[in-house]
Amino acid sequence: MSAEVKIPAVGESITSGLISTWHKQDGDTVSAGDVLLTLETDKVSTEITAEKSGVLRIKAAEGQEVKIGEVVALIEEGGSASAAPAPAPEAPKKSKAAAAPAPEPAPAPKAAPVAAEAAAPAPSFANLAAAVATANVSLSTVSENLPPVVEGRSTRKRLSPLRRKIAAQLVMAQHTSAILTTFNECDMSGVMKLRSDMQDAFTKEHGIKLGFMSLFIKATVSALKSVPSINGRMDGEDFVQNHFYDIGVAVGTERGLVVPVVRDADQKSFAQIERDLAAYAVKAREGKIKIEDLQGGVFTVSNGGVYGSLLSTPILNPPQSGILGMHKIQERPMAVNGQVVIRPMMYLALSYDHRVVDGKEAVTFLVRIKECIENPARLLLDL
Repeated sequence: MSAEVKIPAVGESITSGLISTWHKQDGDTVSAGDVLLTLETDKVSTEITAEKSGVLRIKAAEGQEVKIGEVVALIEEGGSASAAPAPAPEAPKKSKAAAAPAPEPAPAPKAAPVAAEAAAPAPSFANLAAAVATANVSLSTVSENLPPVVEGRSTRKRLSPLRRKIAAQLVMAQHTSAILTTFNECDMSGVMKLRSDMQDAFTKEHGIKLGFMSLFIKATVSALKSVPSINGRMDGEDFVQNHFYDIGVAVGTERGLVVPVVRDADQKSFAQIERDLAAYAVKAREGKIKIEDLQGGVFTVSNGGVYGSLLSTPILNPPQSGILGMHKIQERPMAVNGQVVIRPMMYLALSYDHRVVDGKEAVTFLVRIKECIENPARLLLDL
């Protein structure tokens, strides 16, 4: 007797996915609960496990696009792994240009640890992370499991469903919003001194380090309260004002970027925000981010500084009306009280939807961020 392995429903509006990895081989003996395959969709990657124990007979190949409900394997209960294996599934058809033999696909790289500041700071490449769009879908690299096709002096690779979604969202964001970016800079001396003075006590009390990202999230909440129009969105010809503060934060892995959402950031302490970010970083590295982790953000914070970015113009994350871009901290000569001094400075960028946010409001928002970071006592006293 055989049990069917079907592609389960993994989220609203998701109708198909790509088998990015089979974790078991055809003919392997599996136990109930074993991870059989990873399904990559245009929103998240999902691990599908065995519901029964037995011998696995694979019916769909790695790299094949399958529909929800499709049978991709059988588990023969009481079968023997030594039994004759089922015929190997056909690989996806290639284009006519694939006459030349394709090299063997490279194994998928292991996820690298998030940068030290990123278990908190949000790695970003803002231009890509922000495009993650309506459902705050995550970025993903081109699937390493699909065989490339050599075409003379170039190689053609098929885009994964996630990357195809990102491409569509990038274009949609540019075509449906009036995106404008304003810039400012902030002196990081205050928050750096705060972290240095309080780090040991904070870590001892809360069991986690104080990072820059929780400070910027709190500063963002303060700025959103000061300029409510940025905490809103267009819906057809209507403007929807949000009265909550769910902040999306870009977290990077070697597979790409995800933008999980810190819920009710206005009601959480710095330690609670740091714990949320650390938990998301672990889930992202292990590929366990869920769709609900990525949905519903009202504003996005993205930190390209961990990669050395000095300045960028982040793209909006529709339907949000604003995104804050953080950048590299760099010592520069600054004029302070008529004297030239060296200060650790960071450029800030706010991209916003000019249909609902005026230039004055955008500048006011960014100045508020600057004031909170340069004088962190404002954050601690909620001023």
